Amino acid sequence: MSAPAYRWVADDRSLGEVLAAVADEPRYALDTEFHRERTYWPRPALVQLAWPGAIALLDPLAVDLGPLAEVLRGPGLAVLHAAQQDLEVLDRLCSAVPTRLFDTQIGAGFLGWSSPSLANLVAGMVGAQVPKSDRLTDWLARPLTDDQLRYAASDVEHLLELHDRIEGELAARGRSAWAADECERLRCRPTEGTPPDEAWLKLKDARSLKPRARGVARAVAAWRDRRAMAIDQPARFVLADLAVVALAQRAPTRAEDLRAVRGVEDRHTRGEVAKGLLAAIADGLEHPIESTGSSGETELERSLRPAVTLVSAWVAQVARAEEIDTALLATRADLVELLAGSPDARLGQGWRGALVGEGIRALVAGESALAFSGRGRLRLLPVVGDAAVGHAAGGDAAVAAAPVNDPG
Repeated sequence: MSAPAYRWVADDRSLGEVLAAVADEPRYALDTEFHRERTYWPRPALVQLAWPGAIALLDPLAVDLGPLAEVLRGPGLAVLHAAQQDLEVLDRLCSAVPTRLFDTQIGAGFLGWSSPSLANLVAGMVGAQVPKSDRLTDWLARPLTDDQLRYAASDVEHLLELHDRIEGELAARGRSAWAADECERLRCRPTEGTPPDEAWLKLKDARSLKPRARGVARAVAAWRDRRAMAIDQPARFVLADLAVVALAQRAPTRAEDLRAVRGVEDRHTRGEVAKGLLAAIADGLEHPIESTGSSGETELERSLRPAVTLVSAWVAQVARAEEIDTALLATRADLVELLAGSPDARLGQGWRGALVGEGIRALVAGESALAFSGRGRLRLLPVVGDAAVGHAAGGDAAVAAAPVNDPG
């Protein structure tokens, strides 16, 4: 298979010509290549642009891509695949993200595809093959090899055609607005990721710590993230997760005591690093955390825990039946938010509310029951008195016919 034609852009004049051409297009395809294995922030290595009849590969190592912001902020629709990390790269490169976005992975999710790779989606919907890539390829090397350039260009070669096909099927199913809403949600999501003060929640077994240790874990993990940002190194390079948890449990207050904590290295026991760690520990001790989330989530853990597993099974079945990626329909966090009674819960609004939110609320209130059929499916049935209507006639076995949080 021959490589798609492309233009290599490594100087201001070429960049200006490409951006002028793309600025007049109603839509364009975009992708990025980057590294972040040894840095906190992504290191941009390549930006790929495609519009009808043309592909350009922009070299951020040779030319300032700041002017790309003019295209991103323009009226054109940017078509990307699995765009979340690309948006972060673009924000780092030119302090801008597209004003309009269509993510082909999200769009395909509303057609029954489950987080598909670009290669699988192009093969399945366009009938073309995307060259395979070595996931360890060095995109920061110069010059790039022919194989690297061919792969980079192919990443955007079929995106516009893919958009046409996905949008056509979405329109036929009446789901264009659903996909547009989800793409806009992604576009508006903060690109900097998890706030430092919430980083501790990603630690293994963080939620099982006692209140005093939770406070220290929060403060130390936040210090680690802020230092990682400042020196541009991965957080794990600054301090291992094991050390964060160990410091939370032991909470040493003197530099000499840091040495006895598992995972803490000599470099952590002196100078500004030791001062920063001890200050974070002191702050954590002064601010213990009684719970790992909002009061609603804490109450959910005590009284509605059975509902999460029960409802998750039904939601997964609805997703399969409606041919929607389960992760798009409802995450566990979405379920918890609805069950906790949040007025802003995603599952209580729009198409999600109509598809599953109303049913979940009825189930938890004891107004409906889930029944297991002999065909291996769960059905949501209305409840009259203590019985699920349709149970006898349908031959289904009811598995919940009372309020889920009813202790009786």
